[in-house]
Amino acid sequence: MSAHADTHAHDDDHGHHHKETFVTKYIFSQDHKMIAKQYLITGTIMGIIGVMMSLMMRMQIAWPEEPNALFEALLGKWAPGGVMDADIYLALVTIHGTIMVFFVLTAGLSGTFSNLLIPLQIGARDMASGFLNMVSYWLFFLSSVIMVLSFFVEAGPAAAGWTIYPPLSALPMAQGGSGAGMTLWLVSMAIFIASSLLGSLNYIVTVINLRTKGMSMTRLPLTIWAFFVTAVIGVISFPVLLSAALLLIMDRSFGTSFFLSDIFIQGEVLHYQGGSPVLFEHLFWFLGHPEVYIVLLPALGITSEIIATNSRKPIFGYRAMVASILAIAFLSTIVWGHHMFISGMNPFLGSVFTFTTLLIAIPSAVKAFNYITTLWKGNLQLNPAMLFSIGLVSTFITGGLTGIILGDSALDINVHDTYFVVAHFHLVMGISALYGMFAGIYHWFPKMFGRMLNKNLGYLHFWVTAICAYGVFFPMHFIGMAGLPRRYYTNSNFPLFDDTHDANVIISMFAIVGGIFQLVFIYNFVHSIFYGKKTVQNPWRSNTLEWTAPIKHIHGNWEGEIPHVHRWAYDYSKPGHDDDFVPQHIPLKEGEEELQH
Repeated sequence: MSAHADTHAHDDDHGHHHKETFVTKYIFSQDHKMIAKQYLITGTIMGIIGVMMSLMMRMQIAWPEEPNALFEALLGKWAPGGVMDADIYLALVTIHGTIMVFFVLTAGLSGTFSNLLIPLQIGARDMASGFLNMVSYWLFFLSSVIMVLSFFVEAGPAAAGWTIYPPLSALPMAQGGSGAGMTLWLVSMAIFIASSLLGSLNYIVTVINLRTKGMSMTRLPLTIWAFFVTAVIGVISFPVLLSAALLLIMDRSFGTSFFLSDIFIQGEVLHYQGGSPVLFEHLFWFLGHPEVYIVLLPALGITSEIIATNSRKPIFGYRAMVASILAIAFLSTIVWGHHMFISGMNPFLGSVFTFTTLLIAIPSAVKAFNYITTLWKGNLQLNPAMLFSIGLVSTFITGGLTGIILGDSALDINVHDTYFVVAHFHLVMGISALYGMFAGIYHWFPKMFGRMLNKNLGYLHFWVTAICAYGVFFPMHFIGMAGLPRRYYTNSNFPLFDDTHDANVIISMFAIVGGIFQLVFIYNFVHSIFYGKKTVQNPWRSNTLEWTAPIKHIHGNWEGEIPHVHRWAYDYSKPGHDDDFVPQHIPLKEGEEELQH
């Protein structure tokens, strides 16, 4: 670790050679703290767009074929007379899913907090490459713009579901949403993946090479372990989706046949042969399942830090938590087939994927039990960040339980492609990851902006969000078990599903209230940046290194020497100390033994 000692002298005066202009400080910044804010604000804007789409979908399902002035205003020619066109509904499903999974939960969560916390918590001046970090953000921004622009294409945005299965995505003439909008989707995702890979490589190199003196791997906060392993999963699995997207572009534009075979349109045989749409499913889900953990692990890492800090107790089972993160990372790459049980898969292969899928429940349960044990008999500080972290543990467990049903090939066939699946992955991935993101924002907002968020608005935001989230996704399990298929823009043509209509209306009401109440958070966020109460150095009395850096942001994080680390990050309520927390840079007392050894 002597390598970083040589760079400190050079880094200390980094940024003082020239006066920073507005453009170099706020736009083309290479400072990881500013890039974290850029990711957060861009991700928040994309989140607002994604939530608006979901609310329009819910209105359509609850009140199909009823004129709605909002549809006419927002969708224009796709909602003549305020009645939503059938084609645009699938486009809303497609772009909503894409935006929320990739642009909000992947980039907004990992991009924000990996950037903010990795250098600060490991004691580094900045990321390994500030320039690559900046390029990574701007590629993300460009891909976001292209994805939104696809809504303004004449034939409409991509409309093949967020999984973009061929042949809808491979034949430009299949439907309106298979044309230019689909091409823009593929270009946007290719740029997004490039951004994600640059970011991930930067995070990995920074954690391995730039830790301060004394910061061994077993002293890293669990947040850093989570971000580090997430980056490794991203480097392994994202290139597979890139290859799928490039092959799909070739099928669409250059006459190849990777994913197409024996296609008939109106009785006419197309010239494609030899390809297989199931090959695309394999390539997509080889990223698609690790993607769940690319989204979840940062949220779980953030939760570990916040629960330990606000329980005023050491995290329970530190090494078991690290081992579970590593086990989840490994197992997540060998379970993708459970998305394909009804694709004609060999039943023996189905049983293999069932086994590996059920196996991943073990490290997930280790994390859940360890959170609960950390909370047990703790001196709980129930601030908004802590409430969202506890909420994450709740949705992680309730959503995970239904995963056991979907992971079993014999049971999955009955509820595959119904609302049961929607309920499962929204709870375990969507809501859990969003709670992690909110918890992280409430906890590290003072570090990012030097001010505090309004606590009372935070409580209001949490309780309404928590009630509405369960109000939306809990009933979906039951209409799914009743057989209601997902992605249908109306169910009124099927008398079989008349009984589910009232449940859908209730779900939509919860969704609308919950969606509108996110404005409380947006107001709190924007208002507090400018007018919030000024923060103190260490508002949560936390042990990690980021709270030793000055409140005023400087490029290089610490003035003078970087603090050295003498202990792990979880010395809370330690006997023999005056305070109930002992920061990592405080030297050990004589005869004091560290908990993790």
